[in-house]
Amino acid sequence: MRILFLGDIVGPAGIVFLKKALRPFVTAEAIDLVIANAENATNGMGITPAAYRQVRETGVDLVTLGDHVYKKSDIIDVMQKDDRIGKPANLPPDAPGREFVCCQTRDGVNVAAFSLLGRTYMRPVDCPYRAADRVLKELEGKAKVIIVDIHAEATGDKYLMGHYLKGRVSAVLGTHTHVPTADEQLLPGGTAYISDVGMTGPYDSVLGRRVDRVLSTTISFIPCAFDVATGDPRLAGAIIEVDPQTGKASAIRRVMLDEAGLAKLLRSEPTAS
Repeated sequence: MRILFLGDIVGPAGIVFLKKALRPFVTAEAIDLVIANAENATNGMGITPAAYRQVRETGVDLVTLGDHVYKKSDIIDVMQKDDRIGKPANLPPDAPGREFVCCQTRDGVNVAAFSLLGRTYMRPVDCPYRAADRVLKELEGKAKVIIVDIHAEATGDKYLMGHYLKGRVSAVLGTHTHVPTADEQLLPGGTAYISDVGMTGPYDSVLGRRVDRVLSTTISFIPCAFDVATGDPRLAGAIIEVDPQTGKASAIRRVMLDEAGLAKLLRSEPTAS
């Protein structure tokens, strides 16, 4: 089976491009399931219920979140009721939301996903390794295909988690830094890994924010709003091929689709007779 994992969806530009691009891309690549980190979907920080519904309506099956999980507090009620959106598993026990999310593909394969926060250069959180152990214990007998979103600043945090979970999960995929890395690989035991899958959003930007606003504040020290950019929207992520019987990954491939690539994809679609 083929799973598409998308990096941080950033702002309206990310959602709008997702609406145009995801379904044709899924068809072209014969994708069985789509998972996306959507913690930046609303104005680049957090996600509202409306934005969550939009993301799901594009064809995203499961949604993970990161350190901006509660920036839009009205999402909390959705997180407590909806079984397709999960909080980072190493938040404190009293933090609202599910520690993992699951769904079934059209072929009846159970797939689970959960996110973990890194601890380097980020707010203090509980131990991600102990949290991963706890979630995997809960998932025993529920799903063999398990995707882990490691949402962290430091590459070291991500690599360590990959090695800690190798052979125990299908994939450990990095998010948060918004810049795709070129280190996709298969770790021993059939675990796909990459340090960052990149962002789904506007690439004419500084990590999704308007270049002029970020430059102005950086040079002058005068604060201004870091508005979300709009130019050059792209879909970025990774495709993981997994044996549904064992949960072992056999391949991982980086993907990035821009407007030109989408236009070419749409031209190549067969027309209905």
